Amino acid sequence: MLPKLKSLPHRSGARGQMEKLSDSGLAASLLLLLALLCSLTPSSADDSPLQDLCPAAPQGEAKLFMNGFLCKNPSSVMASDFKTSRLNHAGDTDNFLRSSMNVVTAADFPGLNTQGLSMARTDLAMDGMVLPHSHPRASEMMFVSHGTVVAGFVDSGNRLFQRTLRDGDVFVFPRGLLHFCVNAGYGLATTFSVLNSQNPGVMSIAGAMFVPGSDVMEKLVSRILSFKAGNATATVSSV
Repeated sequence: MLPKLKSLPHRSGARGQMEKLSDSGLAASLLLLLALLCSLTPSSADDSPLQDLCPAAPQGEAKLFMNGFLCKNPSSVMASDFKTSRLNHAGDTDNFLRSSMNVVTAADFPGLNTQGLSMARTDLAMDGMVLPHSHPRASEMMFVSHGTVVAGFVDSGNRLFQRTLRDGDVFVFPRGLLHFCVNAGYGLATTFSVLNSQNPGVMSIAGAMFVPGSDVMEKLVSRILSFKAGNATATVSSV
């Protein structure tokens, strides 16, 4: 007598298990692809350092052009590479804008190299101002050391974001947006800023368009003078 054969599992059940395995494999593949795409997306910040320390080497005759500065020999790195006094003293505000802005980057402060940071000090005499400008490679976080400052920025929709800041207040200027600050108090105002790039760059509309000796500047001055002359003539004739 032949032994009784065990019944085989139903084909539909086996097919369901295979479909489940296929679906889980597809989901895993999609997750892997997504992770790969995220890893290939360019970073908007500076590249992360590949070693603990990398102060900028002394600048000599350029032999190699690279994104950043060459590192010093690790054996010659000193604590002084990470200290600066460039922001200790107030800048000269005896100028048309009654302001001074001192930006310190990795080119001036070796310890900033590869750290993705730079710093700035801004001094504003009474009624002093910093004209609208932008930093194409960095956001800026500004701390008011003392004084009263009106700070603001304009977004791509021409909306103005503006606040009055006092001692200890902090204001953030998003990367690439035009921003400004004005001394709204009755004495000297000082702010310190940190920017998240070792070379943030500065783009100034006024500085580019109205540089002394440019055609735009000459035409603007001529137009203003003619406008004033016209007003003066109209005032004399009305007397």
